[in-house]
Amino acid sequence: MHHTQLSKRHWLLILTLAFLTFVLGTSEFVIVGILTDISSSLHMTNAKAGTLVSAFAITFAIATPLVMSATSHFPKRKWMLFLIGSFIALNALCVISTSYIMLLILRVMTAIVTGVLISLAMIVASETMPINKRGLAISFVFGGFTLANVVGVPIGIVIAEWYGWNATFMLTTLLGGLAFAASFFVLPTRLSQVRSSIRDQFSLMIQPRILIAFFIPALGFGATYAVFTYLVPILKGMGAPNNSISLILFGYGFLSIFSNILAGKIATHNAIGRLRFVFLAQAIVLTSLFWTTNHFILGLANIGLMSLMAILLTTSTQLYLIDLAEIYKPDAKGLAASLMPVASNVGIAFGSALGGIVYHQGNLMNVTWVGGIVAVSASLLTFFSYHLDLKQKKTA
Repeated sequence: MHHTQLSKRHWLLILTLAFLTFVLGTSEFVIVGILTDISSSLHMTNAKAGTLVSAFAITFAIATPLVMSATSHFPKRKWMLFLIGSFIALNALCVISTSYIMLLILRVMTAIVTGVLISLAMIVASETMPINKRGLAISFVFGGFTLANVVGVPIGIVIAEWYGWNATFMLTTLLGGLAFAASFFVLPTRLSQVRSSIRDQFSLMIQPRILIAFFIPALGFGATYAVFTYLVPILKGMGAPNNSISLILFGYGFLSIFSNILAGKIATHNAIGRLRFVFLAQAIVLTSLFWTTNHFILGLANIGLMSLMAILLTTSTQLYLIDLAEIYKPDAKGLAASLMPVASNVGIAFGSALGGIVYHQGNLMNVTWVGGIVAVSASLLTFFSYHLDLKQKKTA
């Protein structure tokens, strides 16, 4: 692209991709809020119903890079429309699911479709925008997920309370249809497609620079989720009334919208250089919770800062992985685009597990120290990666 400004066509594409990720995010996250409805309806334990969430996450993490590698030569527009159509069909079948096995299979298949569509949306946003606007575009696409948590999930839960959990999947089916219509008219036809073997694609994964870049967002998300996973008991320990916790969590999600906007600004110039200090600030914010939660107002303000720091890394690390692939393996940019969402899932699982180990050892608030230490680790890894960038530029 020779232009440096976003045209109306650019904005229409950005908003379409953001709406698509909003739909995908709503479908992925809403299941947590309706698990008890599903378990009672299908006569199973909440623990068994919880495997619908873990199966989705595991499938997403494993299948997304594999499918992205295998389908790199597919025409992107047609492939995306087919996947959105599949998403609609899978969610429609969830509406009429009558057994745990059927719902599990449908959710696993939806995870594959979701992971690939997210990666493709990132690639399309990256390669169709002016170079200096890629960060802004990617931040808007990621913003769809943030909005899904703040708006889509609560609406889905309310619908489940009124009409049953099946109706929630009717909502995601309808939203999928709207996303298909928008994508059909807006997605460009001339998008890159590269024919390359899966083995050749996965050779990208042995590149040390790619592995380092992968673990930066994994540690970043891990730092947040070591604390966020246990935010409800932390709030109760602060003396928050039970009927106010959902409102506080809504506020947390609302503030993360601004985190997403800031992520786009960070990515516009010297992104990895800036992230070094973002992670250090995140470490300070997380460890401060150990003391500020002794005071209700100070604790809430600190939790608000935690939300603002939560996803500042997304846009920068997404673009960084794509740009590194451009250097080391241009044929594997599709695979590279899938790594940030996978890294975030790895980080969420790692952070939650690490926080859980510390929580069960004794003092709940020790999870704030764990979050801070993981954030410092992310900063050190980013410092190292930035040093390698500078070294590479000097030798180029």
